Amino acid sequence: MSYTVAVAGASGYAGGEILRLLAAHPELTVTTITGHSSAGADIVEVQPHLRSYAGMRLVDTTAENLAGHDVVFVALPHGASGAVTAGLGDDVLVVDCGADHRLVDPGEWDRYYGGEYFGAWSYGVPELPRTGTSSRQLLEGARRIAAPGCNASTVALSVAPGVLAGVVEAEDVVSVLAVGPSGAGKSAKVHLLASEMLGSASAYAVGGTHRHIPEILQSLRAAGAGPDATISFTPVLVPMSRGILATSTARIAPGVGAAEVRAAWERAYADEPFVQLLPEGQFPRTADVLGANTCLLGLAVDEAAGRVTVVAAVDNLVKGTAGAAIQSANIALGLPETTGLSTNGVAP
Repeated sequence: MSYTVAVAGASGYAGGEILRLLAAHPELTVTTITGHSSAGADIVEVQPHLRSYAGMRLVDTTAENLAGHDVVFVALPHGASGAVTAGLGDDVLVVDCGADHRLVDPGEWDRYYGGEYFGAWSYGVPELPRTGTSSRQLLEGARRIAAPGCNASTVALSVAPGVLAGVVEAEDVVSVLAVGPSGAGKSAKVHLLASEMLGSASAYAVGGTHRHIPEILQSLRAAGAGPDATISFTPVLVPMSRGILATSTARIAPGVGAAEVRAAWERAYADEPFVQLLPEGQFPRTADVLGANTCLLGLAVDEAAGRVTVVAAVDNLVKGTAGAAIQSANIALGLPETTGLSTNGVAP
């Protein structure tokens, strides 16, 4: 069976990546694409790499233009998708790649984003370890899915196995991430100009201000962390167009040995096609996952410091956003989870 698809925000990085991945999907057929200032343009005028869509024109992003499709992927800035998706029927599968439906706590939404709160949807990270019902089961048959924040899912996948197994403490998690500027979207910004970025690295949203922090803590609490869970989260902008390399550390629980720590991650991801723990002593590079719906993890136990260190690499536009959205949609529709998605990166 083939499903008709609309992609809202198709002119941006996330929307363009959804289109690129859907071009190889045998069951999902894109019939409508929308934009804002780009409405009326041929898609290849704003996404020149998407040659297979040449001749398809963007229309305005309205509920009317999105209605009538089996699946709608929404890739709009935060605060913009809630009102649009509210006008779509309950029978439509809607996957929001923005932040509007990720947080379960209205207070956290108000603190980190502000504006109208539109409620939480099923969280689109199938592999995320959690207590009780699995993340994957919560996506089965879902009609509303919130795709994750790229930094948030990368850190949560790095730490949650240890929290669920009780081998690490969630009260002092520290994560430092090297991130590419495509995660900031396609709008022109001075600090993202090549002349500002090349040959430089700069931290941003320092000191607990990044909007992905409540999303990370929400995921850790779903894995069994208590209300006192904390994370010191520092992203660093580096001159690569896409990719995240996240280095996260957490205190090892008293009396837990190195073998128990590693075993927790091995159990969590043993059967996962897209989240893979590398052999002991190996650590991933962002180059290894470019273009792939893959999260690679390397783990080390620092016995002197009493901490576990997990290094994770993802392509922020694929496993961090568009790939996670399509993977989750596959599950919701009852399709094989890997349909249209690759574990292989692009090299060199």
